[in-house]
Amino acid sequence: MAVEKANVNRIIQVDPAQATGKTKQLFEAVQVKWGAVPNLFRVLGVSPAALEGYLHFADALAGGSLSSRVREQIALAVAEANFCGYCLSTHSFLGGKVGLTKTDIADARHARAADRKTDAILKLTRGIVVQRGEVSDADFKLARPSGLTDGDIVETVANVALNIFANYVNHAARTVVDFPEVQPGD
Repeated sequence: MAVEKANVNRIIQVDPAQATGKTKQLFEAVQVKWGAVPNLFRVLGVSPAALEGYLHFADALAGGSLSSRVREQIALAVAEANFCGYCLSTHSFLGGKVGLTKTDIADARHARAADRKTDAILKLTRGIVVQRGEVSDADFKLARPSGLTDGDIVETVANVALNIFANYVNHAARTVVDFPEVQPGD
């Protein structure tokens, strides 16, 4: 799928130094957590409600049963399936920070993992994205014997939804990549 790209956002980013009100408060929290305000958050900053919703959803899922490693692997599988270079770049970088190897990252992009349960989560993830949420009985039959509980399945769906939201915002905005760049299909 060829997408015309220019090295410029279609949605103007909010400069953290110029942010006010709720956006400024949210950016301050992002700055503390991330050490910077990445471009995705600057784009979301044009809608404080969208930025706040994204941050709260991400924080809630961080407190769930799926580890940060698995959440990054889900993000990579979703980004690859949706051809989101921004999220592939971001989550390849973050995946390395949580201990994923280059092989783990490459495998996650192709919805596979050495760990049986994680592999099942990633295959379910790919199915959710490709089938637009219409997960088949066969997908469930593959997931359950690998140890996925109903809670794991619901959390997987939630993580997929969070990442699809980020992918779609980046596609709409053409967010400029501010992490070491990774292209879909590489």
